[in-house]
Amino acid sequence: MGIADQFKDKAQELAEQAKKNVGDKKGDARQRSSSEASERGRDKAQNTSRSAARGTHDRIDDES
Repeated sequence: MGIADQFKDKAQELAEQAKKNVGDKKGDARQRSSSEASERGRDKAQNTSRSAARGTHDRIDDES
């Protein structure tokens, strides 16, 4: 195997490694995005529940 072949093999190996790393980064970004969206939805639901509970509490106080 000549030096040129060694460089060619190494270049191909590095290119494959770079493609794999880019794919991994995209997967991480998707996962993070999905997780953040889920967290925002959960926060919104909690805030809605708190608001409803406060409204019920206020109505009970008004009736007393």
